[in-house]
Amino acid sequence: MKMNFYEVYDYRAFTAPAEIHKAVNSLIGMLKGVQFDVVVNEDELSEVVNWCSLHRRFESRFPFSEIIPVIDEALSDHQLTNEEIQDILWLCENVVHHDGFKNFYDLITSSLQQLHGIIHGIMSDNKINEKEIDQLSEWMEDRDLLKGFYPFDEIYSLLVAAKKDGVITEDEKNMLKAFFGNFIDSRTSYNVNEIEIKDLQSKYSVGGICAVCPDITFENKTFSFTGISGKAKRSEIAETILSQGGLFNNNVTKKTDYLIVGDDGNPCWAFSCYGRKVEKAVQLRKEGSQIIIVHENDFWDELH
Repeated sequence: MKMNFYEVYDYRAFTAPAEIHKAVNSLIGMLKGVQFDVVVNEDELSEVVNWCSLHRRFESRFPFSEIIPVIDEALSDHQLTNEEIQDILWLCENVVHHDGFKNFYDLITSSLQQLHGIIHGIMSDNKINEKEIDQLSEWMEDRDLLKGFYPFDEIYSLLVAAKKDGVITEDEKNMLKAFFGNFIDSRTSYNVNEIEIKDLQSKYSVGGICAVCPDITFENKTFSFTGISGKAKRSEIAETILSQGGLFNNNVTKKTDYLIVGDDGNPCWAFSCYGRKVEKAVQLRKEGSQIIIVHENDFWDELH
């Protein structure tokens, strides 16, 4: 973990239960994602191994005290069969339906976390095939409760468009990879190729979490910031905006012109790759607002 997460450590004393619950939901999704094309390859296997490594600090606590030994046993022969995946999923599903667990996150949040995990699982070998697209579509078709929640509608629309003519081209697969990359925290992945994802995102602009190479003007424009910056304190970012003739408001409103998303994210966020402000900005955009969601790197590039 990067040492500049200075704002995160204070929160973690209070959010450790949230992180544990999110981790189990993500594992459920990841296992489903790697299983979508039936055969678990070495790259997909290493993502599951990496998940265990990242969470061993919780091994003495429920539910990891039960989940990790089962995964270790399944991985002892360096393989992961579909039957073993079903055993792990059965255990995880029992955990998430435990009274103390299901009261922490509601069904919608838990399901969205699992969706993020599924995307991570699909992308764990840096490939997307038609079987995975079909299985993801089926999973989403059975989740009507998620309609209207970001990024469910956006992902489903892309899947429908890709499948419409019965042929899924490499171009369509690359567009899906570019969009899916928005929802994978590369710090928690062993294999996902961040450089390839960013290259694809520069070629395929999808109306998702961040605009690609946006035009940024400062004069009389209102900026907000979310997440953790890898380059400056929030107060310094605000001062920079003011020095360029812009305005800064810590809250996202209808008057916000730009929401800058910090480069380092925040592992305490419910969805890790974006938080409440981004979700609010996306909702305002759906209602007709012209808010532009900007990655921090593009913000600094505009100044140099």
